[in-house]
Amino acid sequence: MVAGEQEEDWTAIAGWLGRRGLRLDFREPPARLTGGLANRNYRVLLDGKPAVFRRPPPGPLAHGASDMAREARVLGALAPVFPLAPASLAFCADPAVIGVPFQLLEWREGVAIGAEPPPALGAEPLLAELVGTLAAVHRLDPAAVGLADLGRPTGFGARQLAGWRKRAEAAFAGEAPPALALLLARLEASVPPDVPVRLLHMDPKFDNLLVDPECGRATALIDWDMATLGPPAFDLAVLLSYWIEPSDPPGTHQLQALPSLAPGWPGRAAVVAAYRAAAGATPPDLAWHLALARLRLATAWMQLYRLWQRGSLAGARYAGFASLAAAILGQAVDQFGEAP
Repeated sequence: MVAGEQEEDWTAIAGWLGRRGLRLDFREPPARLTGGLANRNYRVLLDGKPAVFRRPPPGPLAHGASDMAREARVLGALAPVFPLAPASLAFCADPAVIGVPFQLLEWREGVAIGAEPPPALGAEPLLAELVGTLAAVHRLDPAAVGLADLGRPTGFGARQLAGWRKRAEAAFAGEAPPALALLLARLEASVPPDVPVRLLHMDPKFDNLLVDPECGRATALIDWDMATLGPPAFDLAVLLSYWIEPSDPPGTHQLQALPSLAPGWPGRAAVVAAYRAAAGATPPDLAWHLALARLRLATAWMQLYRLWQRGSLAGARYAGFASLAAAILGQAVDQFGEAP
């Protein structure tokens, strides 16, 4: 358990599961999985087999964040047809049980890659595995897998921009750097036209892709709680927004969500080229979507900073998230419209 956080009510969780014919086995105590910035994940034994208990963080959540119901629905649809989607084993929508909705997911073996590159695995094969997985998601037919109504087919760019404007203004409040207004104005002046929508993961990056530590092959794509329908350009742009290069502004280097600052790791242009090879084309309007993804990223980091300020999240790493959010906004303005 992270210092300063309350333990889960495992008795209540076990009772809810028991009423549905599932047994939470305490021969192996629940173990908190590290790495996530918001949602809480634990390895548990369910009916004698490893599983993942997953719940949102405590405290008020931003609209659409940590949506356990959405994730359970998406995984229920994808698990039978997409091998990298772990199965949803149980979903509780009743906040009376522990105060928030929660779910249990199939356990998949594998490691998540953070800022430190794995010494035994090469950058190029890992990049190919990640973008190949993303391209495979984008090839899925939302209607064929029962997710045609997961999002609206028109107005994605304008709708996302309006939503993230509202969230950014709430998160930054009176502390917004000048770059926020500049970025919003540029985005609003050049919203791209609609393109045919596909299923989007909405947070593709290495620590959401579990890989076999021996060979680097993907074993699962996790964290589907924001999945929706939209243009593939935005999913690729979200990945690119995390992909900080050594030549980027120094203030962005503390993001450390990927090993992209490590010597020998490819830059964003190589990510785009790898996606093009996997998908057959580069999605249109990628530069605009990258600017929007950076607005989203800066806002999300500022939201996490506010949760930390209120005591809903514990850990010294959150203390620098406000300055990081400002640096990402500045990068978005300075590199607006540039090819990734």
